[in-house]
Parts: sequence; structure tokens; C-alpha cells
Amino acid sequence: MSFVQSKKKITVFDTINYLLLTLISGLCIFPFIYVLSISFTDPSVYVPYQLNLIPEKWSLASYSYLLSSNAFIKSLLNTVFITVVGTILNLIFTFTMAYGLTDKKMPFRGLIYGLVIFSLVFNAGIIPTYLVVNELGLMNSHWALIIPTLTNAFSLIVVKSFMDSLPKELIESAKIDGCTDIGVFIRIIIPLSKPAIAAFVIIFAVVHWNTFFNALLFLTDSEKWTLQVWLKSLVVGNNASSAGAEMSIGDAAPPSETLQLSAIILSMLPILVVYPFMQKHFAKGVMLGSVKG
Repeated sequence: MSFVQSKKKITVFDTINYLLLTLISGLCIFPFIYVLSISFTDPSVYVPYQLNLIPEKWSLASYSYLLSSNAFIKSLLNTVFITVVGTILNLIFTFTMAYGLTDKKMPFRGLIYGLVIFSLVFNAGIIPTYLVVNELGLMNSHWALIIPTLTNAFSLIVVKSFMDSLPKELIESAKIDGCTDIGVFIRIIIPLSKPAIAAFVIIFAVVHWNTFFNALLFLTDSEKWTLQVWLKSLVVGNNASSAGAEMSIGDAAPPSETLQLSAIILSMLPILVVYPFMQKHFAKGVMLGSVKG
């Protein structure tokens, strides 16, 4: 077969499809480039509502101001704590419970799994959740953002389906050799579940990092605000002082717009940095529990 014959013919549909995808990609990337440009623009040359995709004069003044803000540092540390602790506990509770549900000899297994599925389609709502958190004494505590979300029905079902697909022969062989259920879980299930763990690390971490509504609802002390709540105060208040961005140095505050957009970039940066390193495992993990043909 010649090169001309083997070359795929590009149809009108392909051309239109490529153009549309390019346009949509540009529309998605354009706001990010604009935000990045304004965040690096020197406050002395910044003009509000002027469209610039390349800074007229580069400067790190807004970032220096934010990183010198006690409120920003506190909210960042609060968010890091919630993300790290919450993700670890999510993994522990989700994978241990999913492993228990794969054991057909577990008492009340059908009832428990039925309740899990029921919770997938029925949600009590905001008010019952608020009342439960309040009665547990978790109000104005970071644990209010962690304990109520230790696991969820969707994650349990997906992880259980993944564990059901693992070779049963390995588990049976380990038990014949005298390995306990905990030993099987630690020595066999966990090593085989690395793609699933990597995928859910990203999923849980992103959810905790972007927690906003629950933090706004349960955290009343500004000292315990998460990064997203602090960012909301900065954007809605439209100035640095409204978000408690007091400075440890006496420099004048940059324009509120450059501060807001710089804060947005800083809030996205950790996820943007971590994701490329986890992408390989995440690509495998997104197919967890899928039906194989």
C-alpha cells in the first residue's frame, strides 16, 4: 500500500471538528492567561478593565504582598492541614470499608451495601448536616470539614467494584498460608490497588482543597478560614483589608484586582503542580470498576 493510499483523508467534518475544538480550547485557556498576566503586572502601570495578555511591566509585588500576609499564610496552612489529613482518612475509611464489603461472609453485608446505595440517591440536605455537626460539637473546627466526609457512596462503590475484579486465587492462597484478613488487606490488596489509590488521592485532595460552602457554613472564626473562604472575602470585599490581609511590612497595598488574581493563581498552583506527577496513575484509575469487554 502506498503512502498516499495509507494516509487518512481529512473530511469536511474533521476540519470543522478540529476548528471547534481549537476554539473551545482557546476560550478555556484565554481567561487563565489573562488572570496570569494581570497577576504579574506591575501595580504602577496597571490600568483597570484593560485587556492585556502580556504584562506591560513584570512585577512580583502582588505575590510578595500576599505571601507577607498573615491571613493568607494562616488560611493556606489551614487548607493544607484539611487536605492532607482529610485525604489520608478518606483513603483509610474508603478502602477498608470497601474491602469489608467484598467479603460475602460479612454479617449484614447486604443491608450495609444497600444503605450505601441508598445514600447515593438520597441526601439529607444542608440543615440536617448542620444540626449533626453542631450536636457533635464540631462547629468552628476543622474536623467539621473532615469527619462528615470520611467516605461517600460513590467512592465506596467504585473501590468495591475494583476489589471484586482482583484475582481471588491470590487471596485464597494467602489465607491458606495462614494470612489473616488484615494481612491480606495490607500485603495483597493495597499493593494491587495502587492505581486506585493514586486516582482517589487526587480526587479527595482536590475536593478538600476546594472546600468552600462547608467551610463557610461551619467556620466562623477568621483564624480558621480555609484558602477558598479567605479568597472569597478578598474578592467580594474588593480590598486587602476586608480579607484581613494585614501586612508585616509597611508597603502600600497593590490594586485589589491584581491581588485578587494573584490569590487565585496561588490557590490553583498546588493542584497544578501535583497533578502532572500523578497523571500516569490517574489515567489508569479513572477506569476503575468499568466493565471489561
